[in-house]
Amino acid sequence: MQCPKCKTGVLQPTRLDNLIPVHTCNACGGNWLILEDYLRYKGQLPESAELPNDVVVESEETKSALLCPVTGSLMLKFRISKDTEHRLDLSPKVNGIWLDKGEWELLNAHGLADKLNAIFTDVWQRQIRESHTQAQFDEMYLSQFGQEDYDKVKDLREWLQQHPQKDRLKAFLLADNPWSAVK
Repeated sequence: MQCPKCKTGVLQPTRLDNLIPVHTCNACGGNWLILEDYLRYKGQLPESAELPNDVVVESEETKSALLCPVTGSLMLKFRISKDTEHRLDLSPKVNGIWLDKGEWELLNAHGLADKLNAIFTDVWQRQIRESHTQAQFDEMYLSQFGQEDYDKVKDLREWLQQHPQKDRLKAFLLADNPWSAVK
């Protein structure tokens, strides 16, 4: 098989972590992994090592769309976590995953090597989008209110959400004159 990334290398059978069968490009070092092979050996994967937060893992990422080396169709890109913009390529027709050089190590560093199959689910991707949206709102509110006021209003909101009379408290707060029967 021809490499989907560099298009010059040839994919040769090897093993990832000396365990999972993959095809590695002899030119760019990327890996073609079939999801079925990953799932078969998932139980035998070594525990993800806890790495310090300041560890930087060198990994490449193909920004452009890749073609599946088996079918020739476009592969889909999936974000791996909310903490990185890094994306993995999946060929849904054959459940093949392209791992650029260093991406397996990146997955290990993020504690995701044993969750590879979950990354490609709607639930996983939705959680990433929701986290990203929440972070954008946090930035917006922080810039509008300032840190001190934003912290206060978040604390108030949390307290209010837990309170058994939250509806009455909200009405009191929103009324122009809560001590009057006139709105």
